[in-house]
Amino acid sequence: MLQLENIHVTFNADTASEVRALQALSLNVANGEFVTVIGANGAGKSTLFNVIAGTTTPERGKIWLNDMDIRDWPEHRRSTHIGRVFQNPALGTCPGLTVLENLALADRRGKKRGLRQAIKPQDRDRFAALLAPIGMGLEDRLDADVALLSGGQRQAITLMMATLSKPDLLLLDEHTAALDPNAAGATIDLTVRLAQEYKLTVIMITHSMAQATMVGQRVVMMNRGAVLFEVSGEEKRNLTVSELVERFRALKTEVADRTMLE
Repeated sequence: MLQLENIHVTFNADTASEVRALQALSLNVANGEFVTVIGANGAGKSTLFNVIAGTTTPERGKIWLNDMDIRDWPEHRRSTHIGRVFQNPALGTCPGLTVLENLALADRRGKKRGLRQAIKPQDRDRFAALLAPIGMGLEDRLDADVALLSGGQRQAITLMMATLSKPDLLLLDEHTAALDPNAAGATIDLTVRLAQEYKLTVIMITHSMAQATMVGQRVVMMNRGAVLFEVSGEEKRNLTVSELVERFRALKTEVADRTMLE
């Protein structure tokens, strides 16, 4: 599904404030796979997503999506194949528009538009049926401005908007970090349900070691712009939070010691 090969991203190159955000990073994600990405601040996680989404152009490297070379595709062209949900719930919806209008806009992403009715009567029933299983009462708030929703409700709408067109790839950029524990749990449950129901390929950045161990088929650990460690299969299913934290600390120390010797 997704292939990243030898990706390099450097900010402020050849200056005192140079930052090597990604260093020879390579990553393959299979069709239908759910991958969680962890790492300390500055590890390169968000830069990785920006490279995939097209908001950051790498100096070197190749990017393939479904056997399509998207290395030179602009962000708007990639958005027809890639959905993205950010940490801030406000970034994924349009304030001033209702829940129904936001969903209708998302439903028509990548489709031809003409001079015809934007929202049909059957859309209301369809969207209400999609929202009802979430359990937040959103099916009864289709005519409410999304700006009036709680953070958890708004993030749920953002998730629905990002997945309505069943994108080839869904990027989740710490999408529960700004939510309270109850809302975060409900959002993760919705994420897993949508991924399974739509057979989505998902990459999720998280700072929660618990989420990393419980969600998805593979954990990718990043440090200093590179993949430090990966675990999948039976090892991933048996992985505990304490084991993951300990491995993360040990590997970071090992890399730091090696760097000091170079």
